[in-house]
Amino acid sequence: MSISSINPVNGEIIKEYQEDNPETVNQKINLAHQAWQSYRETDFEYRAQFLLKIADLLKDRQNELAKLMALEMGKPLKAGVAEVLKCASVCEYYAKNGAAFLADQTVETAASKSFISFQPIGEVLAIMPWNFPFWQVFRFLAPALMAGNVGVLKHASGVMGCALAIEKIVEDAGFHANVFRTLVSGSKAIAEVIEHPFVKAVTLTGSTEAGKKVAEQAGRLIKKTVLELGGSDPYLILADADLAAAAKTCAEARLINNGQSCIAAKRFIVVKEVEEEFTRHFKAAMASKKTGNPLDHDTELGPMARVELRDELHAQVLKTISQGAICILGGEIPAFDGHHAFYQPTILTNVKKGMLAYDEEIFGPVAAIISANDTHDAINIANDTPFGLGAAVFTQDLILAEDIARNKLQAGSCFINEGVKSDPALPFGGINQSGYGRELGMFGIHEFVNIKTVYIK
Repeated sequence: MSISSINPVNGEIIKEYQEDNPETVNQKINLAHQAWQSYRETDFEYRAQFLLKIADLLKDRQNELAKLMALEMGKPLKAGVAEVLKCASVCEYYAKNGAAFLADQTVETAASKSFISFQPIGEVLAIMPWNFPFWQVFRFLAPALMAGNVGVLKHASGVMGCALAIEKIVEDAGFHANVFRTLVSGSKAIAEVIEHPFVKAVTLTGSTEAGKKVAEQAGRLIKKTVLELGGSDPYLILADADLAAAAKTCAEARLINNGQSCIAAKRFIVVKEVEEEFTRHFKAAMASKKTGNPLDHDTELGPMARVELRDELHAQVLKTISQGAICILGGEIPAFDGHHAFYQPTILTNVKKGMLAYDEEIFGPVAAIISANDTHDAINIANDTPFGLGAAVFTQDLILAEDIARNKLQAGSCFINEGVKSDPALPFGGINQSGYGRELGMFGIHEFVNIKTVYIK
């Protein structure tokens, strides 16, 4: 069996990879476990230097890695370079802060001494998607390595070149062999890997359905999971918002990564009195993005990752239109030469409850504008979703905005006058059907450690 990387610009096969057989998968898991026996004994300074070396290699290879992403999943070069540098920054962040996050915490009790110690648990399986093929991996790997754990990666098949490039970077850092291994495997291999006794925990970024399957299997085995799943992020545009600035930010938030991001803006909930003006600004901002080959340096919007994903998106658009929505921009498969996965920036207005674009996640460069009567109505619409990953609110009343973000919006991250994004210093994750657990920040490094109580009489 082989795994193919396919260029979404022209449908050509970039490279084929021989799939690992069960014996090879087992060997890689065993090697990572053996590495952990010694790596767990290393000190924080050693691990920090390891992460800093990895960060240096990422910076050195930023252009070639960006090109690899462009070829395998269509990310424009500028965005690819930014992703690689963000990976370097998360390595540097945990190298700087990890020791403090994992330092013993003394607790006053009846004991002569009692404290909390944070100990590594072993091998963490990461099941990762194609949309941010480097960042998704490093936001788990950097804290895992700093905590003294080791990692095994089951990446999306279409970005196998990226997966192996990450393994090569960790190997070339030269500190500790086999602390990170990539499995060249399809999705059918996941169940057996989760079953392996050396795998102690699982982190997954993917669809809600994939999360349910992993959580069910890991739960039967009493193995810890962190799930970052789908999202249908609402962006609230209130009556006093700076509409031109909000529209520009919203367009960028909708089209990030060619619209293929769990935390991309999905639903734009606009107070009725400013809906017409916001829509005019938003349409201009969406239409201004330059679509083209991701290998061209001036391209802002590349293709979707695969043709079938583009076709599924187009079907969602057509279904929503048939339900009464109005398409005011895009909505068509553009005419490019060859077998391509491009889709035009698209805006649907008059979107209402019961329509597909209201009720389901739209994973691509398609925006749904939903009208709200007032601020209270906008909040209710925002929360009328099974998801809960990110949300944003645009208003000049910052006191009101903070109250909405803190107390009213049901999401793991709430941003004010800015698009939702991840930051190494801030915990990241969702609620409800968007998953559970947190990555990044202090909370992220605590997910996969044994929080151990030590009590001395």
